[in-house]
Amino acid sequence: MQKPQRDKKIAGVSPGATWRELPAGGAILEPGTSKEYETGGWRAKRPMVDMAKCTHCMICWIFCPDSSILAGEGRFLGFDLLHCKGCGICAEECPPKAIQMEDETNFLEGQK
Repeated sequence: MQKPQRDKKIAGVSPGATWRELPAGGAILEPGTSKEYETGGWRAKRPMVDMAKCTHCMICWIFCPDSSILAGEGRFLGFDLLHCKGCGICAEECPPKAIQMEDETNFLEGQK
């Protein structure tokens, strides 16, 4: 999978700037999808899966609004954390409760 190019221009913002660097209410963004913009930095909770419980039913994949469930050959493979916003829908809809949401602060550098 090729990484999207970041050539979209935002008035007054240098290329490669994060969402935290955008002026409050002052930027005009080009339309796009979460595939074009890395939105994982918005996340307060991170999905974690217990593969011993996962039945590969793919309900998480069906309900994920950001297409952040990685799958192959009909099986759950992991999460696309560059685009996952941490909404928790996957955890809520998971029938065997294999997905749990954990505080993103647990994954800061030097921890866990």
